[in-house]
Amino acid sequence: MIIDCHGHFTPAPDALWDWRDSQMKAYNDTSLPSPDKMQLQVSDDQVRDSLEGAQLKLQSERGTDLTIFSPRASAMGHHEGDAAVSELWTMISNDMIHRAVQLYPDNFVGVGQLPQSPGVDPRNCIPELERMVNELGFIGCNLNPDPSGGYWTDPPMFDKWWYPVYEKMCELDVPAMIHVTRSCNPNFHFTGSHYICADTTVFMQLVESDLFKDFPELKFIIPHGGGAVPYHWGRYRGLAQAMDKLLDGHLMNNVFFDTCVYHQPGIDLLTKVIPIKNILFASEMVGAVRGIDPETGFNFDDTKRYIDGSTTLSEADKQAIFEDNTRRVFSRM
Repeated sequence: MIIDCHGHFTPAPDALWDWRDSQMKAYNDTSLPSPDKMQLQVSDDQVRDSLEGAQLKLQSERGTDLTIFSPRASAMGHHEGDAAVSELWTMISNDMIHRAVQLYPDNFVGVGQLPQSPGVDPRNCIPELERMVNELGFIGCNLNPDPSGGYWTDPPMFDKWWYPVYEKMCELDVPAMIHVTRSCNPNFHFTGSHYICADTTVFMQLVESDLFKDFPELKFIIPHGGGAVPYHWGRYRGLAQAMDKLLDGHLMNNVFFDTCVYHQPGIDLLTKVIPIKNILFASEMVGAVRGIDPETGFNFDDTKRYIDGSTTLSEADKQAIFEDNTRRVFSRM
């Protein structure tokens, strides 16, 4: 089986985005009525239509079997509104993922967003984390290290500020994919800069901390191939060594990287530098880069093609990347 550990419901029905637009307009203009949950009306056929021309079609064309599916990352919008706005929007977004999974249980398994807001105690996330695991059957969560949307106003991820969420993740046996949302800071393009910077920033935070001594069972997936980390692996090994730490024992039982890297040389570097046991197959489709690479004639985000095309990976390596590692990290599968 080929499991894609990083997929987003980007083509969700228009009614979902219309509801969100109404919610934000009402937040910014108190003279407007705020929509409630029951006002969002989406039929099963609308959910099917949104998936059958996108993820389901691409799964079939590209030869993948199962996608670990979460809400559109850029739409999490933790910097928009307040904690109450985020909580309601999060529940609605996670419920939409649950419906997709119910309609296509052989194609999708759910991962949810959390109701984060800048400066709001992460304990606020725990009821929704419990709901999406215990009631919706989700197997993980997306955790935003920067709810401010590009200004990094909350403490670093090794700070005890985050510990209540980590404790609940370990109790529920779920990993978190580290994933920011859209940037509201004009210095950072959200997919080309903010996402990659966040991946790299969080990895360095983990290097300088002893977080996994407190939480030896905690598991994080660093998406987008780990940002800049594999390219600068010597830098991070050197920095860790200067802190009397060795990356292998310090992080690599708890931190994993996906394959959302959109060219063959990048995948070749990732699989050469990062231990195979720490790599999970992913494409992020339908996601940040949707065009065809003129150098190859194939879609940039057809990442299975790069694993298949590797001249250094053994069949056992490919099996680990395509399935076994993901089952180990997402142990609730």
